[in-house]
Formats: sequence, C-alpha cells, structure tokens
Amino acid sequence: MNKTVKRILLGIGVFGVTPLLLMGGLPKTNEMNVIETKEIVHNIFAVNDAFVNMFLLKDGDNYVAIDAGNNINTITTELKKLGINPEKVSAVLLTHSDGDHVGALTLFKNATIYLSKDEEQMINGKTARMMSKYNKIDTKIYTLLNDQQTIRLGNLSVKGILTPGHTPGSMCYLVNGKYLFVGDAFGLKNGKVDKPNMKYTGDMKTAIQSFDKIIKIPKAQYIFTAHTGYSINYKNAINTTLK
Repeated sequence: MNKTVKRILLGIGVFGVTPLLLMGGLPKTNEMNVIETKEIVHNIFAVNDAFVNMFLLKDGDNYVAIDAGNNINTITTELKKLGINPEKVSAVLLTHSDGDHVGALTLFKNATIYLSKDEEQMINGKTARMMSKYNKIDTKIYTLLNDQQTIRLGNLSVKGILTPGHTPGSMCYLVNGKYLFVGDAFGLKNGKVDKPNMKYTGDMKTAIQSFDKIIKIPKAQYIFTAHTGYSINYKNAINTTLK
C-alpha cells in the first residue's frame, strides 16, 4: 500500500468498509489535485484533508467556511498550521452533504450552517445517497437556501446557485461576484471545467445540464473545486463542452 493511499485511508478514519468504499472505492489519486493547506488567494485559504479541500474566506476577524472537510482531527491540525481559531468561523456553506464535506462541522461551534433547500432530502431520510446509505450531518440546526438566493455574511455577498447532479441539492457559491466555489458539482482538468466523478454522481445527465448555470456569471474570476484544485481564469475554465 503506497503512502498516498495510506494517508487517504487514515483521513477517512478506517481500514474497513466505509460509505466511500460502498460508493465505488477510493478516488484515484490521478483524478485529484488537492491543494496543500495555505493561503491561495488574498484572504482565501485552502485546508487539506487528505483527498478533499475545504476553504476559508477571511472577513475581518471572522471566517466563512466552504464545506467542513472529512476528518475533524485533520481539520483541527491544519487550522493550527494557519493560526486560525475555529471559533472564529461564523458560517459554513455546505456545497452538499456527503461525509467528506461535513466531517468537522462540530468544530465550528459559533457557525451558522447553510445548505440548499433541495439538499435537505439527503439528510432527513427522504432520499438515499447510494447503496441505501443516507447522508447525515452533526446538527439539526441549519438554514436552507433557495436557488439564486443571495445572503450577506459580514462584508461578503454570497449567492447560492443550485447545480444538481452530483447530489440533488448540490449548490455552488459565488462570493462577491468573482469567487466561485463548486464543491463536487464539477471538477477541473487541464485548467478546464470537467464533469464530476462518475462513480459518485447520482445523475450525470442533470450534472452536465447544470454546467449551463455556471457559464453565465459575467464577473467571475476564480473557480475552486473540492478535489481537483482551482483556477484563477474563470473564462478559460468554462470555455469547454461537457459530454
């Protein structure tokens, strides 16, 4: 077993059967381009959790998180490297409810949790993810967002864009009109937006149709993904066709 696979297994906290394995096995390492823990753009930080990134946006003394990683111990360690106190995270915007995006939610004790209205079915027992397994998050208190709804978080303007496919309620977040966080709704490959990983996508046809919603953001400049890095050239990244 190579070191990369060992790290991924430790990151998900098991060497036995896991929901991720039930959903088709571990992601191939050549399908991922996870960013190391660091500030990647002014006041935007990537947090590395083995095979997935969460992101933090600094707003004065507080932070807004995009997703919450896979493993609470890993996220705690990585935040210490950045000198970021998790109690300063005032909001967590969930792109969707898969386990590798909600693992450290309880770490952010002062945060308001947001997710799309269409994603609630994945955590309330209505809709199974795959293999009859249901998603869950470690809180019953959260705020639901509608498609195209804009909220204000401190000095940040956040617009939720519903992009179903990976899950029924996958949501991208456009921050201040130029930073687009897409979670697992899309990937990046050779600098271009790519369709999501087929193994973990519930409805690929719908996912590809959702691409039409993110190519119409006139002032966007950056795209950040959960597993395949980011691009500082939005116009170039969306100049592609998904099939």
